[in-house]
Amino acid sequence: MIVVVLVDVVTKVVAVAGLRPRGFPHDVIGHAVRLTLVYNPGAAFGLFLGPLSRWIFLGLTVGVLCILRVLYRATPDGDLARVLALGLVCGGALGNLIDRVRSPMGVVDFIDVGIRDLRWPTFNVADMAVSVGAVLLAWVLWGEDRHRETSAAPIPEV
Repeated sequence: MIVVVLVDVVTKVVAVAGLRPRGFPHDVIGHAVRLTLVYNPGAAFGLFLGPLSRWIFLGLTVGVLCILRVLYRATPDGDLARVLALGLVCGGALGNLIDRVRSPMGVVDFIDVGIRDLRWPTFNVADMAVSVGAVLLAWVLWGEDRHRETSAAPIPEV
């Protein structure tokens, strides 16, 4: 979690300092991968809930972090996949939470991928950590459910 927060904060500081002017794409791998500084006052994929978005998403993030803490405390010893998943999601959530607290402009996004006019919404390291961590967490929890179902199933009589 700490590594994700540190990498996210450092890359955002570098992006804000080096990507000028705001909104201007800087090609990294042709037009497919670009660095473009933007601020997102909403949530993932540009979800915006009006002038209170900052506070709504700040509150939701704190709530999600509380739920993730409960999941972490319930994690069995040695379950590295679940710990990794929770660390990624928490680190990403904290990285974006820092931006929401720090600036009314919103979360710093700068990674811009796509082909021609077909672009994925601009994102950051925290967003990547949340996405990868959420998929991994879903996979881990699904596996736990499947294990519980198979171990609780009655043994058929012969």
